[in-house]
Amino acid sequence: MELEKLEIWQRACRLSCELYQETNQLRDFGFRDQLTRSGLSVPSNIAEGMARQSAKEKVRFLDIARASLAEARTQIYIGKQVGFLNPKRAESWIDECRQLASMISALMIAVERNC
Repeated sequence: MELEKLEIWQRACRLSCELYQETNQLRDFGFRDQLTRSGLSVPSNIAEGMARQSAKEKVRFLDIARASLAEARTQIYIGKQVGFLNPKRAESWIDECRQLASMISALMIAVERNC
């Protein structure tokens, strides 16, 4: 399976890029760094997991990607509340995080069934 053809990976990369672009002027470096790191972790762990041979390893890395989405979603909520993030943009990212988490869960089930 070619990674670049996976919709979930494409969308996770797009989210990560948006997080970088939208926060590049943010003065709170600690917040920005934490948010962009959690966002970057999602497509990176999807990629690493899908490159693994065993289903167990694939699922493990997909689970890490899903956990990183929860982390990013939490940071987005906080960033919205403290005024670091545009509220409409934050809500869009929160929705995308939820959708991606569901997609990852479905992919994990598919990987487990195909072993």
